[in-house]
Amino acid sequence: MTEEADALIQRRIERRIKDSRLPQRKLLADFDFDFQIGVDKRQILELATLNFIQHNQGLVLAGNSGTGKSFIAKALLLIGCQQLYRCLYTTATDMLKDLLAGNSDNTLDIKLKRYIKPQILVIDEIGFDRIEQQQARHASLFFKVINGRYCKNSTIITTNIDFKQLGDYLGDPVATTAIVDRLIHHSVIINIQGPSYRIHESKKLNPLLPS
Repeated sequence: MTEEADALIQRRIERRIKDSRLPQRKLLADFDFDFQIGVDKRQILELATLNFIQHNQGLVLAGNSGTGKSFIAKALLLIGCQQLYRCLYTTATDMLKDLLAGNSDNTLDIKLKRYIKPQILVIDEIGFDRIEQQQARHASLFFKVINGRYCKNSTIITTNIDFKQLGDYLGDPVATTAIVDRLIHHSVIINIQGPSYRIHESKKLNPLLPS
């Protein structure tokens, strides 16, 4: 009976992972805390308990490219799946493209529910693609997601741009102010000021690169 119960739970976990659209299964055990001096290991391990999820808090991981923001976000989402939370992963670009398409074919409400309903939503790579700047209404769509989740479900975002620049980046400072207000009011904010792991790995493969 125990084996059957364990197998059932594992199948449910696998279903959660599949439904989350998580592109890679990242483990915190594989994160190089010794290299990334800009990360407080104790703080990340505390986040891994998912206590902030139980309080419907968000998490903002900010910092330069290559500092481990996406790795941490994906690892936390995997833990959420393993604890049978309803989870979803998306990049900012993919989400906005999807919502903009919903505006065109009258499926916006259905698409919004896709991003509002999960207990944990990761919006990765805010600022990595210039699509967010192409139309001011992207800020309005982004606001609909954040506002719909505000104090109800947990949102994890990663970004390489400063909050002060977000208004210009999304193209609508007024809507962006409302977005930022909701993000910082009920979220843990971690600004990773550390070296790029990707550059570190590249230098190991290409020792003639300048330091």
